[in-house]
Amino acid sequence: MHPLIEDYALIGDLQTAALVCRDGSIDWLCLPRFDSGACFAALLGSRDNGHWQLAPTSLIARPERSYRGDSLVLDTVWQTPTGTVKVTDFMPQRDRAPEIVRIAEGISGSVEMRGVLRLRFDYGRVVPWMRHSKGCRVAVAGPDSVWLRTPPQVTTYGKDFSTRSDFTLTEGERAAFVLTWHPSHKPRPPATDPFEALDCTLDDWREWSARCRYDGPHRGAVIRSLITLKALTYAPTGGIVAAPTTSLPEELGGVRNWDYRYCWLRDASLTLNSLLSAGYLEEAGAWRDWLLRAVAGAPDDLQIMYGLSGERRLPEAELPWLSGYADSVPVRIGNAAVDQRQLDVYGEVLDSFHIARTAGLPSEPHAWNIQRSLVNYLESTWRDPDEGLWEIRGPRRHFVHSKVMAWVAADRAVRALEAYPKARGDIDRWRTMRDDIHREVCERGYDAARGTFTQSYGSTDLDAATLVIPRVGFLPGDDPRVVSTVDTVRQELSHDGLVRRYSTEGGSIDGLPGGEGTFLVCSFWLADALHLTGRPKEARALFKRLLALRNDVGLLSEEYDPAARRQLGNFPQAFSHIGLVGTALALFGDAEAD
Repeated sequence: MHPLIEDYALIGDLQTAALVCRDGSIDWLCLPRFDSGACFAALLGSRDNGHWQLAPTSLIARPERSYRGDSLVLDTVWQTPTGTVKVTDFMPQRDRAPEIVRIAEGISGSVEMRGVLRLRFDYGRVVPWMRHSKGCRVAVAGPDSVWLRTPPQVTTYGKDFSTRSDFTLTEGERAAFVLTWHPSHKPRPPATDPFEALDCTLDDWREWSARCRYDGPHRGAVIRSLITLKALTYAPTGGIVAAPTTSLPEELGGVRNWDYRYCWLRDASLTLNSLLSAGYLEEAGAWRDWLLRAVAGAPDDLQIMYGLSGERRLPEAELPWLSGYADSVPVRIGNAAVDQRQLDVYGEVLDSFHIARTAGLPSEPHAWNIQRSLVNYLESTWRDPDEGLWEIRGPRRHFVHSKVMAWVAADRAVRALEAYPKARGDIDRWRTMRDDIHREVCERGYDAARGTFTQSYGSTDLDAATLVIPRVGFLPGDDPRVVSTVDTVRQELSHDGLVRRYSTEGGSIDGLPGGEGTFLVCSFWLADALHLTGRPKEARALFKRLLALRNDVGLLSEEYDPAARRQLGNFPQAFSHIGLVGTALALFGDAEAD
């Protein structure tokens, strides 16, 4: 049986990340980057596919876990019949090799501990050659080399193709383990002092968190979400991944399993907006620079997603040797959605540039030229059908959300010229495009008989993405069409008060079998929409309910199953934490909570 998705916590170094289970096992880690092959892949198979457990030999009660202050340093405390022990897990923000540091500390009594390290490169398939060298265990396979440094008082031994250690901790004793990766053809990096690394890592995160300018209600939840979004940033380039995992299912046992370890323009743009709203201009600048590099070239070559450094080719493949989380197959790496057309990304990108300008981010000389070319290209393509933001693997449609976001692109371009009239651009032509899109959406995307905006032109299906219509300024919140749409979506796409993206009955919309859970960011959008339509108490009640769905360390996955009461989908999910931050700022700001 796989642990629940919410049984995991995140640690990371701003270049990759690991998932640590409640039982002390690291079950997912890709090295050296988010999108590299996993050396611990138990999350998507069995522990034979790689993991690293460090825990008491007697696991009687559930441990207590928490992040140490506003950081990504994880403390797990076990109370055993003979004593109490704490394991601290973290990844130093690297300047050379990626490392995981695990420090076990005796709190009281005497506790017997066990470590089990099972390295399996290439997503759990390749068993490395293990040897001793300079007091360390060394694992080598092809391009990968991993060194395990253990404390002097701990002896390691091999068993069942794993490296094990048994030791006892009494009050005040500490045992530090350091796992270091480097390319196998290069020399081993200098040894890290684990305790000095802990102090530096805590200082790094505390300094970063202190820059948050939000000081309203639920600040702890907002800070935790911002830290999570920061942890999904690939520091060398400024790219932001949608999640650090692949193939965690949207339906247990189903086929809706996708690789999210890449940079979606949409997700990254919305992450940028959240960081800007909280005062993080430096991160916004790094992402803006990444974006300018990634989209450089002809506007018709714009992709919806890129690799961490702006790579364009992300071929999708299946890994048949992995049994999948809860037998959910196939396990996929890469993402074929890279070749889709999604017109909404133009709106998200132009809106992000608009927000960055408003926030005072210094402009780049060529940034406006790229924005201008995108708007000019959109002028000739906004009437085309696309796959939409949900990446429908079916026929292209005229998705209402896509058209609304095309309107956003035109609107933000017009606003830029109004604010900076000396900038190059045809404001009259762009205003005409903006008006044409608005008119068409209201005529063809609104079902007057039902009183709701629909998922696509000529369809009766609903889409939770239409909840953003008042938030992006397409129509005001008091417009009767907006109020009716919010009510209809809330009624027909709701499951126990939470919102699904759309109906998956029969697979008619997305061409895939099976269903999925409620989509967490859509529920945050509903809270936003309730607020904008004059129902703040209902909005705040929904927001607080969504906060309660976080796991014990404040993390959210992509979806939630209200029937099984468990999280689903890739974890932690940037989109969900973007929703949390945005809704908190919209509903509360610096006001007192009810």
